[in-house]
Amino acid sequence: MRTTVTLGAAALTASAALLLTGCGGSSSGSGSNAAAVVSTEASQGPGVVLDTPFAKPGLVLTDNHGKSFDLVKQTAGHPVLIYFGYTHCPDVCPTTMSDIALAKSKLPAAEQARLQVVFISSDPDRDTPARLNAWLGAIDKSFIGLTGKFSTIQAAARSLGVGIDPPVKEKDGSVTVTHGAEVLGFWPKDNKAHVLYMAGTTADQYARELPKIIRSEKS
Repeated sequence: MRTTVTLGAAALTASAALLLTGCGGSSSGSGSNAAAVVSTEASQGPGVVLDTPFAKPGLVLTDNHGKSFDLVKQTAGHPVLIYFGYTHCPDVCPTTMSDIALAKSKLPAAEQARLQVVFISSDPDRDTPARLNAWLGAIDKSFIGLTGKFSTIQAAARSLGVGIDPPVKEKDGSVTVTHGAEVLGFWPKDNKAHVLYMAGTTADQYARELPKIIRSEKS
C-alpha cells in the first residue's frame, strides 16, 4: 500500500496565515491539497489562535450509535474538539485520535466528562454508525462519531476552513480520501473555535492544551 499524506506548510504572521493540510490514503494516487485561509494571532503553543473564531456549523447527522445528533445543541456549553477524517485512514486519523485520547486520559475525571471529541467522517458511505462505533470504541468509547450526506459534511468543513474532497474509487478498487488534518478547539464559554491544531501535534502538547480549551483560555 502507498499512502500520500500532505501536511501543510504554515506561513504565519501576526495577522494572517495560509494553512495547507491534507491527508490522502489509498493504494494508488494522491489527492489534492485542502486549503484554508484564516486570520490568526501569534501563539507560543502548538495551536494557532484564531483572530476570528469559527461558529459551529448547524449540523444534524447520525452518530456512532445510530441516533440523530444535533452538533450545536448537543455540544453547547462543552469544551469540544472537532476533526474531519475517516476510519480507513492508515496514518494521520488514528494517530490524531489516539494522541487526543491519551491527552484526555491525563485530565481529572470531571474535566474528562466535560470534554467532547467529535470525529466527523469525510468518507460517510463506508463509515457507517457501526463502523464508527467499533473504530472509535477501540480508541476512546466517549468519542462521538458522526456520519451522513457527504455534501452536508463538506459544507460544514468548509465553514470551518477545512477542505475535504469526495472519496475517489480507483481502478484497483481502492478508495482515495483527501481531507484537511486540522483539529479545531471550541471554547465552552461561547461555543466557538478559538484554536486550530495542525497534524503532528503530539499527545504531550494536547495534554498541555486541553485544560486551556476547557477553561476558555488562549494558548
